Amino acid sequence: MVSTLRSPTGSPDNPGSQSALRRQNEQRIVEALMAGPATQAELSRTTGLSTATVSNIVKVLHEASIVATEPTTSSGRRALSVRLNSNSAVAVGIDFGRRHLRVVVSNLAYDILAEDTVSLPLGHEADVGIAAAVDVLDSLLEDAGIDRRDVVGVGAGIPGPIDHRTGSVAQGAILPEWVGFNLLTHLEEALELPVFVDNDANLGALSEVTWGPHSGVSNLIFVKIGSGIGAGLIINGQPFYGHVGVTGEIGHATIVEHGQICRCGNRGCLETLASTTTMIELLSRGGRERVTPDDIVRMALARDTATLRVVDDAGLAVGRALGNVANLINPEVIVLGGPLTEMGDLLLDPVRRGLVRHAVPLIGQTTTVTMSALGVRAEVLGAVALVFQHADISHHP
Repeated sequence: MVSTLRSPTGSPDNPGSQSALRRQNEQRIVEALMAGPATQAELSRTTGLSTATVSNIVKVLHEASIVATEPTTSSGRRALSVRLNSNSAVAVGIDFGRRHLRVVVSNLAYDILAEDTVSLPLGHEADVGIAAAVDVLDSLLEDAGIDRRDVVGVGAGIPGPIDHRTGSVAQGAILPEWVGFNLLTHLEEALELPVFVDNDANLGALSEVTWGPHSGVSNLIFVKIGSGIGAGLIINGQPFYGHVGVTGEIGHATIVEHGQICRCGNRGCLETLASTTTMIELLSRGGRERVTPDDIVRMALARDTATLRVVDDAGLAVGRALGNVANLINPEVIVLGGPLTEMGDLLLDPVRRGLVRHAVPLIGQTTTVTMSALGVRAEVLGAVALVFQHADISHHP
């Protein structure tokens, strides 16, 4: 992975030491087994490690109850099949939204063991969100009978950029009350567990290539259309973070030069045309009762004329912005996420038209645009995947 915002309580080993290399190799074996059981020979081919190294690591992991082994045959020869003990470690995913908090607990087999979603007040301070996360997680672990010692780490996402140099929420977050707040440090102090944090769109992209149906895709864009609009990038099979961790700010691409003032201070940004906030404002005019994102989906599916027009305009604007991004990185797949996913082709069609109109013809013709199969869970499931990719599972007590 190019970069990640890791827990400060990581391994104290010197990065070039033998112990650090051993831990890295053990983690490679664990990650390879997340795809399913494998023989030691297959693990050697997958990881590039020697068969002797794999054999020694498997013994260590077996003694720690991280893996189970059983005799098998491979190409007519005796072999040892290795699989993860799926419940030997669990991870927690937390998705902080503008008005919600979603928490999921999962095992190594990517089975959801517990989950809950609660509402948060609009404009809530960071301490309020963290306190709610602590309460929800404590309840989930107790109700599911999960020992807190089995939790290898917590992944958390927030709708806004995070400066990976400091762990602080950067300017531009859809939660302005959180700007400058060090989510990593405060959440780790509150939960007393290793914590890994990232932008929610980045986590959405990660979920699509782990939990979702796009595990074989090397170049993918995940676009979350919500109160804000952000994109997560998978490039050459790895999440892309850029210089300081602030990437995918597609919501602030200028679409209309002399358009409305955006919260970022510029004019005519994509968010001023296509966010759910903008859709709500347009559809709540004329004395109509203020709608919600769920209302927008319901009215679109009911073929409400005004709603269809608003959604079509928004989709074309998103497609136009994506055309520029696609011209730059030539993705295989673009996945749309956020609260409007149940709208399906009503949103996908205008996005596709906008992409084809503004991308190089060959790119427009060969880029798949699809809706996330993970729905509103995408970001929180990506947070779980972040933990499993970076927590020191092999040495978890």
